[in-house]
Amino acid sequence: MNAINVIQPYYNGTWVFDDPRVGLQAEPFVAGIDTMLDHVTGLIPDARNGFVLIFSALPFPGHQYRLEWSRAEYGGNVYHSEELGAEGWLCPALLRYFDQPPREIYIQIKARPV
Repeated sequence: MNAINVIQPYYNGTWVFDDPRVGLQAEPFVAGIDTMLDHVTGLIPDARNGFVLIFSALPFPGHQYRLEWSRAEYGGNVYHSEELGAEGWLCPALLRYFDQPPREIYIQIKARPV
């Protein structure tokens, strides 16, 4: 498994992403994570057509947000962001990237390269 992962979410009625490398297509972000993405993409031009989301279980240079594991729920995991003052649920697709739900997830959001 990669130490750092990169996906490019886009808006299709809700935030979704494709990652053929791990067998996911139009995988939705729901249950609070969608609201977090609404907030963090506010300053990214044309974010609804796609942006870059870099994430890792380890801190990395340039990360902007940290999600902290709160609890398992409905087959997925709930994470809290102190920076955003919010929590959200990540579905079992999280395990396509990690052997087990990490205690922390570090995230960087940026515009797609042109």
